Amino acid sequence: MKRVHAKRRADAPDGFFEAEAAGLAWLAAADGARVVEVLAVEPGRIDLEALDLARPTAEHAEAFGAALATTHDAGADGWGAPPDGWDGPSFIGEQPLTTRPGGWPSWGAFTAEQRVLPYARLAAERGHIGGEDLRLVERACERLSAGDLDDGDAPARLHGDLWNGNLQWTAGGAVLIDPAAHGGHRETDLAMLALFGCPHLARIYAGYDAAHPLVPGWEQRIPLHQLHPLAVHAASHGAAYAEPLASAARAALALPPA
Repeated sequence: MKRVHAKRRADAPDGFFEAEAAGLAWLAAADGARVVEVLAVEPGRIDLEALDLARPTAEHAEAFGAALATTHDAGADGWGAPPDGWDGPSFIGEQPLTTRPGGWPSWGAFTAEQRVLPYARLAAERGHIGGEDLRLVERACERLSAGDLDDGDAPARLHGDLWNGNLQWTAGGAVLIDPAAHGGHRETDLAMLALFGCPHLARIYAGYDAAHPLVPGWEQRIPLHQLHPLAVHAASHGAAYAEPLASAARAALALPPA
């Protein structure tokens, strides 16, 4: 009998754990990166397989990079599309996450209007960002909306909240947990891995690039793809994230056209 890791939340918003389960199932269907198994889900609770954690290794990191490329290559119905078959609400951390199939002419327009500006404006309402910092973010979003940074890549099947804490290491390799799954740009997951540090990150990137060669200049675009998670953190966790968000916007503004 499998050991259970139970997550309970009496005040969970409608669909909170159900969205998590739908995202995990969608990622698992790609037959790429390993995903934690959902044992049961209902309003206010989700039961997951309990993982036996181990130290990460370079070999497992490289294998995870290749597997993540396979997950991304499974694709999505459009920019911002939810997991297949899921029509309920979505979340990133404690914040709502807008997901809808299609409707966006480009990745840049989708990212500006649904992934950066809503959270930057919420951060501003809460007094966490303002002045020139906020204006830098708005200017970066103007450039995104204009399509100046679109590279023509197709929507990838994203984890969507791939910071190091949502990548668990076991004796058998890396396992994904707690997604904010949607259709987005593959470089966004890779950039989030770099945001708060990740063991053997260079080997993850090497494994990914071997499986799906990355477009030249991807390293310089990391701050661009960190705008979304940094805006979420500025809204959720306070003014300490205003300067990192503004810095990422400044770097995005300095990028050459795609």
